[in-house]
Amino acid sequence: MTSVTTTVPAEGIFARRHRALTVGMVAIITLVAFEYLAVATAMPVVADELHGQGLYALAFSGALAAGVVATVLGGRWSDVSGPVAPLWTGVATFVVGLVVAGAAPTMDVFIAGRFVQGFGGGVFQVSMYVLVSRVYPAELHPRVFSVFATAWVVPSMVGPAVAGFVVESAGWRWIFAGVAVLVLPAALLLLRGLTTMPMSEQPPQGERTPIGRRLGWAMLAATGAALMQYGGAARGAGLLLLLAGLALLAGSLPRLLPAGAVRAARGLPAVVGLRGIAAGAVMGGEAFLPLMLNQQRGLTLTMAGLTLTGGALSWSFGSWLVGRKRMDRVLVLRSGMVLITVGLALMAVTVFTAVPVALAFLAEIIAGLGIGIVYPTLSVLVLELSRPGEEGENSASMGVAESVYTVVSIAVAGAVQAVLGAAALTYVLCFALVALMAAAGALVAGRVRT
Repeated sequence: MTSVTTTVPAEGIFARRHRALTVGMVAIITLVAFEYLAVATAMPVVADELHGQGLYALAFSGALAAGVVATVLGGRWSDVSGPVAPLWTGVATFVVGLVVAGAAPTMDVFIAGRFVQGFGGGVFQVSMYVLVSRVYPAELHPRVFSVFATAWVVPSMVGPAVAGFVVESAGWRWIFAGVAVLVLPAALLLLRGLTTMPMSEQPPQGERTPIGRRLGWAMLAATGAALMQYGGAARGAGLLLLLAGLALLAGSLPRLLPAGAVRAARGLPAVVGLRGIAAGAVMGGEAFLPLMLNQQRGLTLTMAGLTLTGGALSWSFGSWLVGRKRMDRVLVLRSGMVLITVGLALMAVTVFTAVPVALAFLAEIIAGLGIGIVYPTLSVLVLELSRPGEEGENSASMGVAESVYTVVSIAVAGAVQAVLGAAALTYVLCFALVALMAAAGALVAGRVRT
């Protein structure tokens, strides 16, 4: 693939013909982001009230496992039948999950609701990628994906605070009820946009793995990811769970991704693999940064969490930048991965008391800027490099890589901490591992050219 530059037309994604569809999709993504952050804030209260402390982790891993399977299903469904039916099915399923979780009388029912939420979210998020490819002209794709990334900024800034206020003043159930109600006007905007926009037809080409077989591999991958998540946080038998999960992923993941994605073969496989590497590196660092600042540098959890707000803002700025400037794709990806590597390395240095703690905020801003320019660029490339009718399956592969690599990164770092304890040098080692992962991504970036 040669260097690609684009000339942005006068008509943008918020022009009259695109406005309702764009706003509807952004509104739904914003609500999903808020719900994700709000649940993380409210979960301790939920577990106490429903007497489900022993099932705490399952509330997260269950949604993750369902999302991996649903992403695979939604991708194939969108390719075969178009994105509209899976989009509405996913949104409806997500709302049903919200209602079930919000009304749950026991922790078991709550986890079932979270599972349904994860399934619905996985289906409609991958169908949105196909919708973008079928509705918006190619030169507008960078802007669409930059706006999708920006939709996480406001929830990242105010979501935990709003969720905490709602939990304390009205109860955690109102979080789920409120999001379910707010989905309705967003869905109406989406409906209006879909009814007024022409959509290209892209029939699938060539032979494909039967969907039943792909779903089977997806279930194995989801199980492996869940085992690694448990094993990374557990002591004693944790190492056995970690190795069992890793074995399941080693057998199933290559069958869910484009051939050669695990070794970052040139072209589309490298794009999918790089998405996983970028997500794993950044999320792995962010999982331990607030904890390190609290335990090693004495910051309150609120102050430590503010570092992530800075990262969210720079992530948004990076996405805005690549959505409007003409740049060489390989240069953007390589620069972004270098920024992530530098940010993670600075996080490791911040462990030591001789280093000003303000460096942690700068480190997160640098890493956020890196992932901000990498994410939308990879989203555009996966559509550019897909054959007609394969956008859904390839977008699903990218989503699977993102989820699985993130779980592996956090699980391995968590296992290191479980074995060595929460000492300063342990945190240095954890940050060093994800920094090396990001550095490998900088080398992979050049392989997106075919």
